[in-house]
Amino acid sequence: MTSIASITLEVDDTTAAERFYTTAFGLGSRLRLRTSEAPTAGFRGFTLALTVSQPADVASLVDGAIAAGATSLKPVSKSLWGYGGVVQAPDGTIWKVATSAKKDSGPATGTIDERVLLLGVADVKASKRFYVEQGLTVAKSFGGKYAEFTADGTDQFKLALYKRAGLAKDLGVADDGSGSHRLALTGSATAFTDPDGFTWEASSLTSAQS
Repeated sequence: MTSIASITLEVDDTTAAERFYTTAFGLGSRLRLRTSEAPTAGFRGFTLALTVSQPADVASLVDGAIAAGATSLKPVSKSLWGYGGVVQAPDGTIWKVATSAKKDSGPATGTIDERVLLLGVADVKASKRFYVEQGLTVAKSFGGKYAEFTADGTDQFKLALYKRAGLAKDLGVADDGSGSHRLALTGSATAFTDPDGFTWEASSLTSAQS
């Protein structure tokens, strides 16, 4: 495995979820969806982050998501590191939209520069070591606080690790949660579960289900 091949969100209603993701973020073809009734409560331990080039694009995407049915968790605002906002999709998945820029260079374009799956983990160093053993390559690492892995293509979701409590705080939610993550990943020929309970399915199984 060298990177994430696909992301599957487990939702109550696949038709409604596909409509939301196509309308809100234009990601209908980049996310797999499947029906699940697995119990889940509170913080699911991850977020999907979209990086854009300027504040106007942050506001445009967040406003579009809210108009499509998302709930605002953190209103769009300026901070020391840039500009961003956090929303929760109707299926419960939390999304963060952000930019490092503090001023607009022009009108919103709707272009997404980078897509990242951030997993909230108990021990960043241990989880980083685990994923390196699975074949991923570290692109960025900041001690026990954050780690990011390379992706094979610029259009893919990158995988990154962040302390669970810190991630929840950044998203504006409590860090307690239970039940299913409602998330499945592929990128390996064999199935496995990481130290924090995130599941990776065999690529051959996912292809057979597509």
